[in-house]
Amino acid sequence: MPIPWNNLGDVIDRSIDPARPAIVDLRRPDQPVTYSYAELDRASGGVAHYLSQAGLPAGAHIAIAALNRIEFIAAYFGIMRAGFVAVPLNIKAGAETLAYVIADADIQLAFVDGPRRTALAALVPIVDFDDQGPAGFAAVAPPAAFATVPPAADQVAQMLYTSGSTGRPKGVPLTHAGQLWALATIYPPAVPDRQDHYLVAQPFFHMNGLFVLKRAIAGGALLVVLPAFDVAPYADALARYGITHVTAVPTMFARLVNRPEVLAGRDFSALQRIALASAPMTVALLDRIQAAFPAAQIAHGYGTTEAGPAVFGPHPDGVPTPKLGLGYPLGNAEVRLTGGATPDDGILQMRNPAVMHGYHGLPEKNAKVLADGWYDSGDVMRRDAEGFYYFVGRADDMFVCSGENIYPGEVEKLIETHPDVRQACVVPLPDEERSQMPVAFVVAREGSALTAEAVKHHALANGPGYQHPRRVALVAELPWAGTNKVDRHALLQRARDLEARGEWQTHATVRG
Repeated sequence: MPIPWNNLGDVIDRSIDPARPAIVDLRRPDQPVTYSYAELDRASGGVAHYLSQAGLPAGAHIAIAALNRIEFIAAYFGIMRAGFVAVPLNIKAGAETLAYVIADADIQLAFVDGPRRTALAALVPIVDFDDQGPAGFAAVAPPAAFATVPPAADQVAQMLYTSGSTGRPKGVPLTHAGQLWALATIYPPAVPDRQDHYLVAQPFFHMNGLFVLKRAIAGGALLVVLPAFDVAPYADALARYGITHVTAVPTMFARLVNRPEVLAGRDFSALQRIALASAPMTVALLDRIQAAFPAAQIAHGYGTTEAGPAVFGPHPDGVPTPKLGLGYPLGNAEVRLTGGATPDDGILQMRNPAVMHGYHGLPEKNAKVLADGWYDSGDVMRRDAEGFYYFVGRADDMFVCSGENIYPGEVEKLIETHPDVRQACVVPLPDEERSQMPVAFVVAREGSALTAEAVKHHALANGPGYQHPRRVALVAELPWAGTNKVDRHALLQRARDLEARGEWQTHATVRG
């Protein structure tokens, strides 16, 4: 379909009523703030006007460091509308990492909230959303009309930083044209006489939350914004605002359905679609979500920061997507599997207009993952006879145990088929005999009598012997990383500590 926009900061459909509500900001749940599309337009224009008068160099990188809020949205759109590059910062990163990113991206100015003011002000000029004085956000960037700057071909609109799970974060420059292609390809235009309601609680510094924002605004929807994810406020917003569509990380919904007392008595009948992406999924979790929200259609998606928010969709012949299937390749996006034992398994590579042109300042890394427009995702996939794709695991997460290749996600899926298991995470623990061995952290269903021994025997009885976890720890919850995913690195350190102290919660006698 034709792309109806030319600047990623200006995706408002001006054919809809400008008085239509656009944003509900729940930073203070008892005092929600609502912006209409006209107010959002002028708030973004005010930021763009301020930046255009600030004497910044062409293409300057402007950071945003704040929890989700309306001012974040206005700054994000305004930066791009003025022709600059928006760089949302992971505010959950440590001080050393933030300093590295600001220097690496050559940040010229940062929009911040109050809690981030002191740390950022020591590194770069700031504008504080919460400063009510003459140098604060409200004073320097009041709402205004602004003529959006048309971007040049292949001009960068935003730069997101990867989580840095295997090293320092990497800057991913993404163009106006590529991201607008993704919007036009994946999502339908606004409907004048109907308004969908979206809810976002995942951070705007992550592709998942940021693309939901653009999807909602481009579609003329109402976007309800929580500053961060917490079970009770999220459930309340789902019901109170008649949310029809959510896109979230599976971990968020795992915590939601594990709190039935919070869901009880609330009306979720408006909820039509739950799209889960950015982390692996299991059949057990999908079934629990479906039971909690029986009227909603649940989709398990896949996307990367480097190559676009989505590459799969429905089957062109209407074949239903199987459980845990990621979908069928979109018609105008190229995908292929490489390096596998058969043509139907291997590492996923993608080529489409949304693919980055290269990591910021990392030519050696670019040479490894980019060739002729193809991006090597490092994600191992398999394809079934109908052409649906399934996530197997990260190539760099794969480890070898006694000569066998093990993907943690496959072991987690196996463990979570146990009726008393609520959630599992598997990490590799160094071992002299086996090189590495799988160990599991398991959250049991409330009221169950699950034991570590039962987990190990279930894995042995239902999967290949080499996959079974040699150590099991029963835990109340799994830790989160900043992007609402399970923090595997924290669990790996915990596994090493438990091993060193001999404190694994297991009485199993099974040996591998």
